[in-house]
Amino acid sequence: MSIPQPGPSGGGVPADNSPAGSRANADGGMFHETDELIPLVDASILQDLEQELNGSELAVRFAQDYAALWELRYTRLAAAVQSQDRAAALDAIISLKITSKMIGGLRLARLAETLETVIRQGDFGRGQELMERVADHGDRTVEELQVSYIHPEERLGKEPDAPPGC
Repeated sequence: MSIPQPGPSGGGVPADNSPAGSRANADGGMFHETDELIPLVDASILQDLEQELNGSELAVRFAQDYAALWELRYTRLAAAVQSQDRAAALDAIISLKITSKMIGGLRLARLAETLETVIRQGDFGRGQELMERVADHGDRTVEELQVSYIHPEERLGKEPDAPPGC
């Protein structure tokens, strides 16, 4: 089974043939459509991060780094799941879960928790199935972070503020 690639050409979400309103998730529980109501990026968490870091500059830089590292994180996770390397997969998914929570990527963090459970159970077949959703939610999280936090002026149609002295 091949692992989908993140980004626009990363493949679609698999068809849902389960009862309306829910899909079985990889840890044997149910993925409810209400889970889709969890925000891709929770702005209040970013505001808290700004307060903890005494201003927005470091928080924005952290968010930029998160976005820039997304494809590398995903590739590392996908390779570990594909090769069924439990230690590397756990290292990669825990890193993704924690950093996603820190930037307010709650939906991706929740999915990462599910994948972590699956990996801990040794069910790499289900883990590979979840990778399409990880790619999709990761891409969407980074896009939302870019639009709503890193570069909000683009969303508003404004020019970014010019540095002083220009």
